[in-house]
Amino acid sequence: MLAAVVEGPGQLVVREMPEPRPGPYEALCELVYGASCTGTDTHIIDGGFPYLSPLPTVFGHESVGRVVELGAKVRHLRVGDLVTRVGTPAAPEVGLSVTWGGFAEYGLARDWWAMAADGLPAEQWMGHRVNQVVPHGIDERVAPMFTTWRETLSYLTRLGFAAGQSILVVGSGGNGLSYAAHARNVGAATVAMVGSAALAEPAQALAGVDTYLDYRREDLGAALAAALPGGVDIIIDAVGRRSVADAVLPVLKPGGKYATYGIDDLGQIRLDPTRARGAFTVYGGGNYDEAETHQRVSEFVLCGKLDARLWYDVEAAWPLARIGEAFDAVRARRTVKALVRLKR
Repeated sequence: MLAAVVEGPGQLVVREMPEPRPGPYEALCELVYGASCTGTDTHIIDGGFPYLSPLPTVFGHESVGRVVELGAKVRHLRVGDLVTRVGTPAAPEVGLSVTWGGFAEYGLARDWWAMAADGLPAEQWMGHRVNQVVPHGIDERVAPMFTTWRETLSYLTRLGFAAGQSILVVGSGGNGLSYAAHARNVGAATVAMVGSAALAEPAQALAGVDTYLDYRREDLGAALAAALPGGVDIIIDAVGRRSVADAVLPVLKPGGKYATYGIDDLGQIRLDPTRARGAFTVYGGGNYDEAETHQRVSEFVLCGKLDARLWYDVEAAWPLARIGEAFDAVRARRTVKALVRLKR
């Protein structure tokens, strides 16, 4: 089978690797579609991802697959089910590791429900709770968005965001737009965003953003203060840049929450508390659990409250063999995310 492999910094190739075989609690899936993740995938390709497996490695974590074969002890997955976060395992016999392994033609989903019920140690199945069945009626081209949508909704929920609150999202990429859409769906009083000027119109039309400011403005701090005189309850930096906090922290209300979710400058973020209006709470990334929001995201999609068209064109998927072109389009900002067709 074919898989997308990062062989070194800037070296993305598509090559053959062995097709995986399912174990007792595993289901073999034909991977159908995957989506790019700017926050991790581009860093993996460039060699700057902090949790990268040894190279060469098969990457991708936003892929979905159709179950085609069941292991002997699988009882919660059925042939034909569409499952999220499916990836291929490492193939040491050909020298390949995996960094999730989603950009491949076949992968394995784990029946973690059965493993838990049968008393297997939690460390063997807990990390596979991201394997969830997508409800019937949801397009398989939309399903790759579940990873981003679930992760960001879980993070926002754990921050304590509630109806009637106000939020400022820094970043108009896939994660930033997800935070804005979720905040609006939850019932935000105000949703503000700092992002690319090119995305102002779709962000306001499809993600429900009330106030949108170009991140390139030299007077960004003053513009934010004028646009948000009452301040906001929560600020989420979905990019993770060192230069962000100084400009946006002054609009955070006393008692508010500042969250750095992005990883562009991981470990280098600095906050000057004297720029704040009062005491505030700081949150880092990683405080989320995709499984806990799978049902809610499913409901949002089924009732039309989440529309994948804001993130990518569902009619224009790149084939796996041309995945490099997909990431070129993302880097050139011709699309927020790229949809990749994994099946031949």
